[in-house]
Amino acid sequence: MNQESYAKPAPEDPEDDAQATRRDAGDAESSRANRGWWDRNADEYQSEHGAFLGDDRFVWGPEGLDEAEAALLGPADSLKGKDVLEIGAGAAQCSRWLAARGARPVALDLSHRQLQHALRIGDDVPLVEADAGRLPFRDGSFDLACSAYGAVPFVADPVNVMREVRRVLRPGGRWVFSVTHPIRWAFPDEPGPEGLSVAASYFDRTPYVEQDEDGDAVYVEHHRTIGDRVRDVVAGGFRLVDLVEPEWPAWNAQEWGGWSPLRGNLIPGTAIFVCERD
Repeated sequence: MNQESYAKPAPEDPEDDAQATRRDAGDAESSRANRGWWDRNADEYQSEHGAFLGDDRFVWGPEGLDEAEAALLGPADSLKGKDVLEIGAGAAQCSRWLAARGARPVALDLSHRQLQHALRIGDDVPLVEADAGRLPFRDGSFDLACSAYGAVPFVADPVNVMREVRRVLRPGGRWVFSVTHPIRWAFPDEPGPEGLSVAASYFDRTPYVEQDEDGDAVYVEHHRTIGDRVRDVVAGGFRLVDLVEPEWPAWNAQEWGGWSPLRGNLIPGTAIFVCERD
């Protein structure tokens, strides 16, 4: 059962023969595998999905929920002058949207190649290559933090990420992140009818791992239940303000991995956690 992330395109050489399995994978292995995977596949990802994401659009997930409409970080006119950290920024599309509204974003990503695509689009946003579990910023550096399918699904210790985000936020700061909706892990990752029947336990937290012939991980994704995610948020020192489950809009006819109009009209595909630091 291939539990692909929203961000994950089909693999290219040399990992085409990677074996999919469910097994334990710690922080170091997960970070190393996913850094390498995104460096290898960033070109294909941006080529395949760049038109949907745009160069300066803030999209929370495959459903197409736009921050311009959702205002989960706050009203657009309240963003001016705010210091914002985007985690798992990819080509920094969301950061450019924020900058256009007068915010001062910093785009952080684990993948060097993803950040090269950010530079290809433009050099108007500061870029930082770093791990979300070790943010290279002083305490209280930002007013807001956000992540659209970045970092959180790929780390073995999400509470550590939450604590790091809290550390770099100022009191009253907001942290909003989106992930694959946990219920999706119980279903095959298929966009058609075959993806509508439960095939695994929702309560199985064993990571999804793609590994090479030597057993070394080349891609890792971690499953948490909805309850786990809420507890992670609280353990990280945040107050959960809202949990958004975007409905599939009538205008969106695309299929993206296991996301599709068929499935999107029946079961949720994305969960967005809106959190605040007291």
